[in-house]
Amino acid sequence: MTLAAEATTTDRVSTPLLELRDIRAAYDGINVLRGVDLVVPEATVVAVLGPNGAGKTTTLKVAAGLHPASGGDILVAGRRVNGARPDELARRGLCLIPEGRGIFPNLTVRENLWMMSHCRRQLADIEELTYARFPRLRQRHTQLAGTLSGGEQQMLALARGLATDPAVLMLDELSMGLAPIVVEDLYQLVASVAKEGVSILVVEQFARIVMDVADWAAVMVQGRVTLTGRPRDLEDTLSSAYLGG
Repeated sequence: MTLAAEATTTDRVSTPLLELRDIRAAYDGINVLRGVDLVVPEATVVAVLGPNGAGKTTTLKVAAGLHPASGGDILVAGRRVNGARPDELARRGLCLIPEGRGIFPNLTVRENLWMMSHCRRQLADIEELTYARFPRLRQRHTQLAGTLSGGEQQMLALARGLATDPAVLMLDELSMGLAPIVVEDLYQLVASVAKEGVSILVVEQFARIVMDVADWAAVMVQGRVTLTGRPRDLEDTLSSAYLGG
């Protein structure tokens, strides 16, 4: 059973928060996505796995409105949003945390959080939620973001994204450049956020890292989703999928 089929089996997930149907996309005439189908139901962690060059990041960019689709449909809560601007999609509840974290290195932690108060939330409320989730950031609130450790910068990026009160949080290579123990802690935070009801679409090259927190996984190879299923069911076939077996 595919996730799209399973999403119709209960009222809770009858209308996915985000759905990509037969998405195609290209750079300078070179096809990168060749018919991607992907579903993100409510309160679910969906992991997109695959080797470098599979099209994972492009999939997130298309979903967030940062790169145009040359074919197919993008649906948010059942409504087609092809051609919508990134800010329009953000108002609909989509939040992308890109590879590289997307923080302001020359601003303090508190100033980075203050930048998110444009989302009609008071800074005090943003700080209260942030420091409850990420106590280490309270200790660093006056420190320049660029001087934080890699893990702390990723925490700040997550905090900024969560300040938008997203329905779907999209994460691109959360583990990039971080030590395994730090990555494990970050994914435990991701799991706790998912339990609060936020759906998460996460792209990872290193599949084993995310398998423990994902409810569903999709493997991408050469611009297509070639395998989907529950993580525990993909363990035995994951290596061959990566290697093209």
